Amino acid sequence: MGMKNSMKGYDFKPVRVIKTAFKQKAGTPIQGSLHPKTKGEIKIYKKYAKGLLDLDGFSHVILLYVFHKSRGYSLKQKPFLDDKEHGVFAIRSPKRPNPIGLTVVRLEKIEDNILTVYGVDMLDGTPTLDIKPYIPDFDPSKKFRIGWLKGKIKGRHVSDKRFG
Repeated sequence: MGMKNSMKGYDFKPVRVIKTAFKQKAGTPIQGSLHPKTKGEIKIYKKYAKGLLDLDGFSHVILLYVFHKSRGYSLKQKPFLDDKEHGVFAIRSPKRPNPIGLTVVRLEKIEDNILTVYGVDMLDGTPTLDIKPYIPDFDPSKKFRIGWLKGKIKGRHVSDKRFG
């Protein structure tokens, strides 16, 4: 008896949207860690507030969110830090088959159901899908290879109209 390979869709519900100072793509930071002073606020829906219990003990959290202003995708694209095309899975472009973003941010405080975070790189109103504690011991060692990005990450980068 053979096994059927079935792929199904998933229906994600945001835990809330993040509020940031960035109203349009152009000028929005690229990679929050390069912009540690950019502030964001997430007011979690009350029905999810109990899920914040003990999160305040972590200095950083991982935000998973939707690139809600991104339309369409291409499997090869020119990223911000290069003039050469790369595969979409080798870059962090918002134009992806599944437009999901991930950013590690510094958690400043939690008051009731409101998280204040720093190091944001997303637009105001971005739907936040999930929040997870960042745990360095669970992540790989410091021995990384960064492929085509080697020697290209310098300075502070902001979005242009490339992924309009």
